[in-house]
Amino acid sequence: MKTSRAIVMLGMALLAGLAAVAFASRWLLQTSSSAVTPVAVVTAEVSLGQPLNANMIRTVNWPTASVPPGAFKDPKALDGRVVRTSLEPGEPVIESKLAPQGTKGGLSAVIGEGKRAITVRVNDVVGVAGFALPGNYVDVIVNTQEPEAKTADPQHSISKIVLEKILVLAVAQQVSRDDTQPKVVNAVTLEVTPDQAEKLDLARSVGSLSLVLRNQIDDRPLPTGGATKITLLGKPAAPVPATVVAAAPARVKYVARPATKRDCVGVLSGTQGSQECF
Repeated sequence: MKTSRAIVMLGMALLAGLAAVAFASRWLLQTSSSAVTPVAVVTAEVSLGQPLNANMIRTVNWPTASVPPGAFKDPKALDGRVVRTSLEPGEPVIESKLAPQGTKGGLSAVIGEGKRAITVRVNDVVGVAGFALPGNYVDVIVNTQEPEAKTADPQHSISKIVLEKILVLAVAQQVSRDDTQPKVVNAVTLEVTPDQAEKLDLARSVGSLSLVLRNQIDDRPLPTGGATKITLLGKPAAPVPATVVAAAPARVKYVARPATKRDCVGVLSGTQGSQECF
């Protein structure tokens, strides 16, 4: 009797334990599934301006509380989209890193709305010794003749900053912004507004261009008046007038004339005598 009662109690305890385990497992599964969200990430490194396809995307479970804004859940929504920045393997794809719908791959995908891309020829000096890399900002200086100068005299040259804080889109054929090594190239592509593009095209037609690398977070405009030879070296000193030395008065040397030879006769008048000359 006692043995059968113990067996019944043990069976009931076993059933209660199994039920508790089942309920706990079900609760954990529901909790874990609601705490994560599928997020599309890239499977390999993606370069700037490159279009995405299904082979580059996979989904991973991401903590729901830390899902990046603009992330994608469906990889199919990313097919054909072009990235505006480089992506590393495992990095989630978000809307702010993509070009607008319908954009094709290439440099045009990274040009901002309302902007244009223009390429200028540079050398190792003009190109800031290769340190003007994609993603950097530069100022553009033109060296030309002053407007009032009538001849190509170096005395009338002027250097002036004509454009400030211009984004470098590409150097030669490279658009990657991850490389920090200097690269000496012969062309730099800049992102400008249409108005700036006109100024830059005029500047390179009237003189020589130089690039000035600037701090990426420095937004303050610094208007300048330009540098000329006079402002560089200072105004030339006025010529000192020559001192006029008064000439000493010339002395006139008088030479006595020889006496004129005259005919004279003696005249005797009484006891008095005289001489008359004529």
